[in-house]
Parts: sequence; structure tokens; C-alpha cells
Amino acid sequence: MAGCFAFMIVWGAILQEIGDHLPIVRSFLGGGPVVIIFGMGYLRYMNLFGIFDMFSGLIAKGGAGYTAVLMKNIDAFFKPAGAFLDFYIAALITGSILGMNRKLLVKAAARYFPAIFGAIAVSFGLAAFAGHVTGFGIVKAILLIALPIMGGGMGAGAVPLSKIFESSGTMTAEEAISIMNPAVAIGNATSIVLAGILVKVLAGKFFNGQGNLMKAGENDDPAEFEISPEMQAKRDKITVTNLGIGLLTATSFFAWGYIIAGIWIKLVPAVNIHAYAWMIISVALCKVFNVLPEFIEVSCYQWFQFVMKNLTSCLMVGIGLCYLSLDVVINSFSMTYLLLCFLSCIGAFIGASVIGALVGFYPVEAGITAGLCMSNMGGTGDVAVLSAAHRMELMPFAQISSRLGGAIILIIGSLMLSTLGSML
Repeated sequence: MAGCFAFMIVWGAILQEIGDHLPIVRSFLGGGPVVIIFGMGYLRYMNLFGIFDMFSGLIAKGGAGYTAVLMKNIDAFFKPAGAFLDFYIAALITGSILGMNRKLLVKAAARYFPAIFGAIAVSFGLAAFAGHVTGFGIVKAILLIALPIMGGGMGAGAVPLSKIFESSGTMTAEEAISIMNPAVAIGNATSIVLAGILVKVLAGKFFNGQGNLMKAGENDDPAEFEISPEMQAKRDKITVTNLGIGLLTATSFFAWGYIIAGIWIKLVPAVNIHAYAWMIISVALCKVFNVLPEFIEVSCYQWFQFVMKNLTSCLMVGIGLCYLSLDVVINSFSMTYLLLCFLSCIGAFIGASVIGALVGFYPVEAGITAGLCMSNMGGTGDVAVLSAAHRMELMPFAQISSRLGGAIILIIGSLMLSTLGSML
């Protein structure tokens, strides 16, 4: 584990810097995470790590072969029963949900979640239609293109989805993530471009709230949806004890999810709901009903921030080395693939706009936050989409889409794979 961390942190940092400074990649393709995943996948695919054996052989007699041992160790670190992936995802789900403003979660749900479901429905519908027309396949278009695009990025979307695919027996995690990762990157780029264009095309007062989500007379005070200065001060006061509490709580929720999943599959064997889904439901209920003490929520948020900021690049390195098969990516890429990705994103915008208008939202703002912030690449995608649309004040709603909307996709994915997985 120690050797794996050292290797992954260094390579992750190098490729992160490269991705974050490449103009087009930084602005439209997700930046560092995408470069890390595809860069590491390419290095292993071309067997370029073997060059280090030459140098190690020169330094020490019998040193050649270190690379094979390292790759074997990283495979063992990532693949058995989820290993490091489960550890990362547990911190991500627990901390991100418990770190949300409770009032925002409760108050916006009644109107905002219908808009999210509208985005999902139309996105899946257009992808299914195009899949049928092009011969790609309805089920394949939904599960392998639209589902990961709407899933909230790599770490919180494509990665847990790949594990759900594997647990359902549909395909291995490696196969799933190799097909889904390009879709996530293309969906992110498409969402950013659409956000910049649509705010200008749909400029009429009926469609465009100029940054206001809810129509005149129904605007909420943005301060209601923000973290209070007092709470932020508590979050900023990080202690070693708090990190330990966050670690315990995150892994406990993870274990709880597996316990419930085991009980459920015995009671309802026809519908396999993944442990991630039960974990998400449990954490969200605890947040809504204010079950956990404040210090535990703060601790989980701090642990989530620590894991996300320090270990995300490690996760992406591991994904690129262990789960990305470039030959599968190359075989999956086509004009049909691009069309399906585009329609999944435009469908998300249309669905969120229409339902948003029906519940009292401005269509443009609803389409951007509940639609394009679902089809982008998580938190970094939210910043890019809202920046392109000049709607940064809508970030709290974008976070609902990325965090809870992504969680909804995991639940939907778990249910769909249990019923449609055999049709892939």
C-alpha cells in the first residue's frame, strides 16, 4: 500500500498539472482527471513503464522487473472487492451529503427534484431513440452512454457505476469504465458549450431569469442556501480527532449499506439494489431528519475534503491503470457514439427546462442547473458550466444536481441493471 500511494501520488500530481494547464482540455474536457485516467491508461497500454526496468537494472543487479511487481501491487490495491475505490466512495458520499445545507436539501427538493427527473427522463429517451435508429441498441445507449453522462463525473459517477455493473454480472468493471469514461468526458465538454450558447439564444424574459432560478415573487433568499459563517468556521477548524470520526462514520455507513443490500437481496431477489444506493439513501435520511450530531457532520465533511483533495489523483491513476482498457475505448468510439453523447446532454437540458417551467422556474436556469449540471463532470464541471453561462450564483443548486442527482443516478442504475442488464 505504501509503495502504491507513493507511485500514484507522484504520477497523479504530474498529470494533474498537465491537464489543468492544457487550454482546450482544461476548459472543455475536464482537465486533470481526464488526463490522468487516459494518460496512465496509455502508458500501460503501450507498456511504457517497462523503460524504468532498464534504469533499475543499471542501478542494481537484478533490478529489472520492479515495474511488473508494482503493477501487480496496484492491481491488488484496487481490484479485490473494490478495495481503495470503496474507501474513497464511502468518504465522498457521506461527506458530500452531510456537508450540504439542510434547508437547501429540504426546501428545494419539492420543486427541484422533479426538474432533475425530467432531465433524466428526456436524456434517456433521446438516447434510446437514437440508439434504436442508429442500431447501437436502446439498452446499450441508456446504460452505457446516458447513464454515466448523467451520473456526476468520474469519481462519484462512472467509477461506482462500473462497480454496480460488475456486481450485477453484466460486465467487468474494466469493460464498463472503458466504455463509460469517454462518454463522461464528451458529455462534460458538450454541457459546457451548450451552457454558453443557450443563455444567449434563449434570451427572452419568459425563458431567461438572468441568474434567478425561481420566477418573480417566488425568489428565495440565496443566503438560505449557503453555509453560515459560524458553520464554515467549525469546518475550517480541522483536528486529527475529527478526521478519525469522519473515517469511522464514512466506513460505518458503507458497511451499513452492504448489510441492508444483503438483507434486501434475500427478501427481493429479483431486484438487486447496490450497497452504494442504500448507503446514499441512509445518509440522506440522516441529513434530512437531522439524526446525527453537528460534530459528526462536520467531521465527515472534513474527512471528505481530506480524501477528495489528497487522494482523488491517486484514484484516477488507479482507474487508468486498472480499469481503463484503451482497446475497448478505441473500439467504442464512433460518430454514433458522439451523437448519443450529444443527445443525452441536450435531452437533459430540455427535460429540466420543461419541468422546471411547470413548477415555477425559469427554463434556462432550470435547464442549466438541473440539466447540464447533471450531464457535466461533477464539481469541476459545475464551475465550468456556470462560468460559461455566467450563472455562478446558482452553484448551490448545481451542487444538488452533482451530489444528490448523481446519487439518484446510482440508485436508478442499480435498479435498471437488475432488470435490463441481461439485454446488453
